[in-house]
Amino acid sequence: MNMKIDKFVLSIIAVIGVAYIFPELGTAHSRMPIDTICTVGISLIFFFYGLKLSPDKLKSGLKNWKLHLLVQASTFIIFPLIVLVFYPLLQTQEQELLWLAFFFLATLPSTVSSSVVMVSIGKGNVPAAIFNASISGIIGIAVTPLWMGLFVDSSQTNFEFTEIYTKLIVQIILPVVIGLLLQRFLNVFVNKYSSELTLFDKSIILLIIYKSFAQSFYENIFSEVSIFDLFFMFVTVLILFFLTFFITKFIAEKLSFNEEDQITAQFCGTKKSLVHGTVFSKILFGNTAAIGIVLLPLMLFHAVQIVIISFIAAKLARR
Repeated sequence: MNMKIDKFVLSIIAVIGVAYIFPELGTAHSRMPIDTICTVGISLIFFFYGLKLSPDKLKSGLKNWKLHLLVQASTFIIFPLIVLVFYPLLQTQEQELLWLAFFFLATLPSTVSSSVVMVSIGKGNVPAAIFNASISGIIGIAVTPLWMGLFVDSSQTNFEFTEIYTKLIVQIILPVVIGLLLQRFLNVFVNKYSSELTLFDKSIILLIIYKSFAQSFYENIFSEVSIFDLFFMFVTVLILFFLTFFITKFIAEKLSFNEEDQITAQFCGTKKSLVHGTVFSKILFGNTAAIGIVLLPLMLFHAVQIVIISFIAAKLARR
């Protein structure tokens, strides 16, 4: 199998490089209305997400409830609990921030498009993958802030549940609902311009990443992050991925899942959404300088999950 680096991963690296060279454009002093563009862009992303959701597929997917419970439990319970085990070991404020970044990663919903694509390549249960990947994003809107609210106070951010959920409702839930209501009228539009909409989604995510890292570079937050720290993050991300991957496999085998459902459980239950992560980080942490560090494990995990799952899916496709 020829391994290729995902173009979006390369784009993320390039954007971080631009943020390092030109951090002023992403700060509060910049004349560019990046915050406004990102806010509007987030709402449009989830409006288009609502247009793409298929109510019929979601209804038909409810039947395989054991599989759905395992996928969502892996995403929102097993992942966070693994990271939570290490909380008592924290001793310094720097360790707490790094742990919080991994915990934020662990509480995020699954990614939609890549989960479905990889399940399809690996010859898994595609309808169940569509259902779980879609419903995961909706569950995450409620669950991720609840998990983060248990620990984020000590990170010196203005975390208010009322304000957080107001933003989530206005910027995410309301656009999704409007998208669902307009689905039958704009379905042709969505199918026709699917690739352009995907490009728009990625562009907004890259802009949020730029602003997050530009703010961190401008305030010299990364001065305390060494090469060893980055290596530690990478190794930790690998361990977290494989630990969850094999725990999910073990539970699926105990529940006597067939091979297709097991593939779906492992592929969907171990993915984390960069789209939701960047959006949620902006809403949960605002414009704090530490947001760049908070996003680092997520970006590493995004690259790791694409490479590893692509390799496993290709291997399964040949069976």
